[in-house]
Parts: sequence; C-alpha cells; structure tokens
Amino acid sequence: QVKLVESGGGSVQTGGSLTLSCVVSGFAFSQVPMAWFRLIPGNKREWIAIIAPDDTAEYIDSVKGRFFVSRDIEKNTLYLRLTNLKPEDSSVYYCNVVAKPTPPWGRGTRVAVSS
Repeated sequence: QVKLVESGGGSVQTGGSLTLSCVVSGFAFSQVPMAWFRLIPGNKREWIAIIAPDDTAEYIDSVKGRFFVSRDIEKNTLYLRLTNLKPEDSSVYYCNVVAKPTPPWGRGTRVAVSS
C-alpha cells in the first residue's frame, strides 16, 4: 500500500527558504519518477518538480533556479528545497508517484510566505 507523508512546511518571509520532506513506503521508490505538486486556485494540483529514477529533474518555469528536488533512497525520502520564496509560492505542497492511476494523496504540508 502506497503511503506518502509530507512535512517541513511553515511560515517564512519573502526571500526565505524551507526544505520539504516526503517519506514514502509501499513501492520501489528508487525505480519510479516522483513529483512535487502544489494546490492552485480551483483546488487543483499542479506539478512543480519531477525527478526521474536517474535523478534528472524538471521544473515548471516559475520555480526554476529557486526550487530543487532530490531523493535519498536509503531513507525512502523525497525532498524539495525551496529558496528565494515569494508570496505566490504560498500553498499546500504534496508529493506523489508519477504514475497512472495516481496513488492516494498524502495530507500535504503548508507553506505560507509573507511579504
């Protein structure tokens, strides 16, 4: 059974940094692409960063050069380092496997950036 537990969110000022973590279980973490998502208006989730099994990564334009995705296979943990945060980055952040069907979502972790 796939389980995803996000943590590390918080409240920071513009320009601040946070590191989000996602502890995963129930599947071969090292063999699948993983992604970070965040809620956008309309209660939808947009992907913001993807990391492939070979650790190559892609980002949406709005976070390129500011957010960095990585994984620790031994700890079964996916990370997202958020730097130079902006108020528009405020959201609830989720991780998940890039797969169809999408596994059940975790609770997410909230990031609030004040100006």
